[in-house]
Amino acid sequence: MRGNRLAWVLVCLGCAHAPKTGSQETLRPAAETFHQRIRWRDFRGAAELIVEERRQAFESESRAKDDERNLTVTDYRLEDARVSDDGQKATVVSRISWLRLPSVSEQSEMVTSEYVFRDGAWLLERQQGGPFALAFER
Repeated sequence: MRGNRLAWVLVCLGCAHAPKTGSQETLRPAAETFHQRIRWRDFRGAAELIVEERRQAFESESRAKDDERNLTVTDYRLEDARVSDDGQKATVVSRISWLRLPSVSEQSEMVTSEYVFRDGAWLLERQQGGPFALAFER
């Protein structure tokens, strides 16, 4: 019984200290994680880092193009990351290189990703350019 109370107190204290705004220190790892997941074809894991209202479009587009088999992200590099003054939005610019079968030509493009800070985490809301641009147009 005493252990349960202690656990409950620790959970409550942990929730009370969840950040209300995002920061540069939390943005870069979030963007890096998204890029790593697409680099290693973990598209389901990448979808978890996208705002809920865009997640379905991302997953549908990925399935329609059979990205698990056809898309290879060959390289990525984070170029810039900026957080808004209120800590609720952020923009990340990266260079992504990829190829999508049946093409054998590598494409490389500057990609602008917009993140929002929700429930203590950065989530991808929009992306311009790159292999997933169509999923974020809808």
